[in-house]
Amino acid sequence: MSVSVFDLFKIGIGPSSSHTVGPMVAAATFVQQLEAADLLSSVRRIQIDLYGSLSATGKGHGTDHAVVMGLMGNRPDSVDPDIIGPTVETLKQDRVLNLVGGYPVAFDWSRDLRFLDETLPYHPNALRFRALDQDDQLLSENTFYSVGGGFVIEESAAVEGANLVPVAELPFGFSRSADLLDLCSTHGLRISQLVLENEKVWRPESEIRQGVIEIWTAMKDCIASGLRKEGPLPGGLMVERRARGLYQSLLSCAHPNVISSTLGAMDWVNLYALAVNEENACGGRMVTAPTNGAAGIIPAVLMYYMEFEPSASDDQVVDFILAAAAIGALCKENASISGAEVGCQGEVGSACAMAAAGLCEVLGGSPEQVENAAEIGLEHNLGLTCDPVGGLVQVPCIERNAIAAVKAINAAQMALRGTGKHFISLDKVIRTMRQTGMDMQDKYKETSKGGLAVNAIEC
Repeated sequence: MSVSVFDLFKIGIGPSSSHTVGPMVAAATFVQQLEAADLLSSVRRIQIDLYGSLSATGKGHGTDHAVVMGLMGNRPDSVDPDIIGPTVETLKQDRVLNLVGGYPVAFDWSRDLRFLDETLPYHPNALRFRALDQDDQLLSENTFYSVGGGFVIEESAAVEGANLVPVAELPFGFSRSADLLDLCSTHGLRISQLVLENEKVWRPESEIRQGVIEIWTAMKDCIASGLRKEGPLPGGLMVERRARGLYQSLLSCAHPNVISSTLGAMDWVNLYALAVNEENACGGRMVTAPTNGAAGIIPAVLMYYMEFEPSASDDQVVDFILAAAAIGALCKENASISGAEVGCQGEVGSACAMAAAGLCEVLGGSPEQVENAAEIGLEHNLGLTCDPVGGLVQVPCIERNAIAAVKAINAAQMALRGTGKHFISLDKVIRTMRQTGMDMQDKYKETSKGGLAVNAIEC
């Protein structure tokens, strides 16, 4: 298992890690390849083909905007979300795309950006770039797959079991939760400690801790931004933001920072999740956790812990994220975190399991209890479909994050009340998620061709 915590948690933009973040990275990588091959000055036209789920729901997820911004050299972790809309409008009017480095090429939005009703073999999220010269002759082309969570793989590496990150020799490598528990038992380590030791292969401990705190800061900033804004979300559904109104309501309570009841606790968790996912839905700055569609669950649970646990500190933030990353890596490597591949069980289900594990870890859970918490969180999201109405990450996605955040807390509480022994292992649940995703019809996997996406429309 060689997935780093910084592979799973990436600072980026909304509304989708697979449909926005990944395609922008792919586009930026393609022009970087052109630059390395000294071809940029010869390019006169760029053609972009979107396939499968990227074609079906790409417009609602901002895939079209993401790829042109990537070709201009923008990256998800640094692009200013506020310039994307105006830049795209200027491009459509002027029909000139300025590639990275300032190389202008002709670009006709309807001709050079194609949404194709075809699915390529390796993964439903596929996109192909072609660079053409002044005679419309092919200079270079490459096909990329956006496989969830902002991960991108080139077609040349798109074979079963291909590694998306460099393989590293880890001191405590694991590929199953059973291996993880054995290693913790043998070496007397908590899960967060074991993951920290593995992370040191890539960077010093000080950088790891600083990097995790930067991720947490971006999560908090996303929540804060979501609490400030109001009005309808973009995209045409006219879904109203609710986080700001709920926040004002909670602040008007006599003791806003005291949890006097279970219902009060749920209000705050719901608030944090809604704020993140409303911000994500409008293309704001956020963190894949492990995807954009499920980005509100981990911040909501961690924010709840940090706000209401008096002893909470940055050390707990690091432990929470590291333990969550262990579970996310298992889900990604043994099943999928892509809604287009296995449905929303891969996104919200994985995030719920990760949040449950992180909370259980910082509340003093043993490795067995942490694994149990993750298993409970994932098991009760099995079969969850990805059927966004209008191809937008709004309905049912925003509320779904709030529900899953509360579910993660409950999973951690149940695990902490037990010994860690349980009937179904996390490994078996992850395997079941993969099998269920393979059996699930494509119309329930981020294509908006079934489920709520169809039934929400009044005929």
